[in-house]
Amino acid sequence: MDTRRTVASIFAGAAALMLFLPAHAFNFNKSINVEAGSESDGHSTLNGSITVGDSAIVNGSLETVNGRISIDDNAEVEDAETVNGSIRLGAGVNAGDISSVNGTISIGEGSTIDGELSVVNGKISLAMDVSVRDDVSNVNGEIDLSGAGIGGDLTTVNGDITLSNASTVQGDLVVERPNGGSWRDRDRRPRIIIGPGSRVLGEIRLEREVELYISDSAEVGGVSGVMSMDDAERFSGERP
Repeated sequence: MDTRRTVASIFAGAAALMLFLPAHAFNFNKSINVEAGSESDGHSTLNGSITVGDSAIVNGSLETVNGRISIDDNAEVEDAETVNGSIRLGAGVNAGDISSVNGTISIGEGSTIDGELSVVNGKISLAMDVSVRDDVSNVNGEIDLSGAGIGGDLTTVNGDITLSNASTVQGDLVVERPNGGSWRDRDRRPRIIIGPGSRVLGEIRLEREVELYISDSAEVGGVSGVMSMDDAERFSGERP
């Protein structure tokens, strides 16, 4: 995945949200609460949070500019997007694309993301048995997979990545070269840990130098770019 293209897409979506949604479908300064067990269409707001209760079904997108999105256990939504705010999914949630510009994204146990998951500035946490069918990406912030599976590529620019509890990436794990940013971001080497039993079925593609740790029991399809497998530090035990 091209992270710069993803960032542009998120901002384009935010602009559309603010400029083109009809007034009757859009709340400007109001938080939205979808009751547990209910069924509704999509919801949008400008300055407000969105909360979806247990086992609710939302047949449409959840969109806010300045606010968090919280989706409780076993709910179903099409997509969730915010610009300035975190996104939290409980356990057993089914959703499509999940995206934020500034905010953390955390996905609870056994949830399924039937699309892409992306954030620009924020941490991504995927719990046990989470399945993301497509790509996962950020620019700045940690990415922590604990027993999760990704069907596409896993991409960052400046973030540390940890795969633990036999997590799997079906595609490539990519660390892109910084474009601009602070000297600190460009000089700092991201820390990449492929823990016990974890697998990267594609390659680890590195456009910049990183601190690369690979467990003796992990499976990796190779290391390419500015580093090779010989540059990786192998370790036994849970952490390097």
